[in-house]
Amino acid sequence: MAPVPSFPVKVGHIDDVQELKKTKPSSIPERFVRDMMERPKLATVTTPSSCNLNIPVVDLSKLLNSQDFHEIKKLSSSCEEWGFFQVINHGIDLDLLEKMEKIAMEFFMLPLEEKQKYPMSPGTVQGYGQAFVFSEDQKLDWCNMFALGVEPHFIRNPKLWPTKPLEFSETVDIYSREIRNLCKNLLKYIAVSLGLNEDIFEEMFGVAVQAVRMNYYPACPRPDLVLGLSPHSDGSALTVLQQGKCSSVGLQILKDNVWVPVQPIPNALVINIGDTIEVLTNGRYKSVEHRAVTHQEKDRLSIVTFYAPSYEIELGPLQKLVDENNPCKYKRYNHGEYSMHYVTNKLQGKKTLEFAKI
Repeated sequence: MAPVPSFPVKVGHIDDVQELKKTKPSSIPERFVRDMMERPKLATVTTPSSCNLNIPVVDLSKLLNSQDFHEIKKLSSSCEEWGFFQVINHGIDLDLLEKMEKIAMEFFMLPLEEKQKYPMSPGTVQGYGQAFVFSEDQKLDWCNMFALGVEPHFIRNPKLWPTKPLEFSETVDIYSREIRNLCKNLLKYIAVSLGLNEDIFEEMFGVAVQAVRMNYYPACPRPDLVLGLSPHSDGSALTVLQQGKCSSVGLQILKDNVWVPVQPIPNALVINIGDTIEVLTNGRYKSVEHRAVTHQEKDRLSIVTFYAPSYEIELGPLQKLVDENNPCKYKRYNHGEYSMHYVTNKLQGKKTLEFAKI
């Protein structure tokens, strides 16, 4: 079973933000208005530490063809210094990416009553709605989500896989297989960059858990008051993000205490290191806080895949990456227990990773 809370969850009324946008509200409902400290500063960032910052770009074809030393080094520094990179020449058919984006957009454009046939139950993370909401007074994200467990098949909830748009399920399955292969390849070269056996993660992870989440961020009349997605790190090993082609720039990562916008490269995919890799590498490769902001005029679509070990796997820092200069920072734990901890807490920076710290 996919993790679900063992306690009753009351979330109160949650407005559907697409429907809210249609009403052209004169003010933002209070549950979406962030406290002053959380509000995004939307003016162009001009501080010296963040000027001209672009997240690194890794060319997968150079790794696949020759394990290019310079590209391995670039991958290593990307994971160590950023926790994020964009991957180009990833080998996934661009027509498939376009089809996945189209089918996700078509789902979000369905009438509300059609989307509500696939509800996200309070406290869970599959279906249509808002995830990570656990109380009636919790601040809400300016976002509609549709999330599905993909692999292994026992985590799927067939009732949540929609019949409309046509070819939705088939497209998600084909797309997810391609993304799964990409994750396996990336983890192989991440292992090489650490001086480890290239198959170590695949052998360790068992039948990896994979989920996909589509996020739709409607334009917001007051983007300075809301967040599209609360700051958080991911509990996965790797996360793969496809940004909608005509979408606003919304993803931001926390680099040196400054929120840096991620400018999408056409046809690239954005990769980020999750908490699991941070633990396995004993903190050498770090998961990084990120968030989404909204735009006053443009909507934004993103498609996110989470790739993680089997729930049965015991995890902890790899012995080769622990020594007297790098003492063990994290305990050993069951990944299923950590997943339960992650999905039953609201998004709050890197707080969930405290579960694993010694």
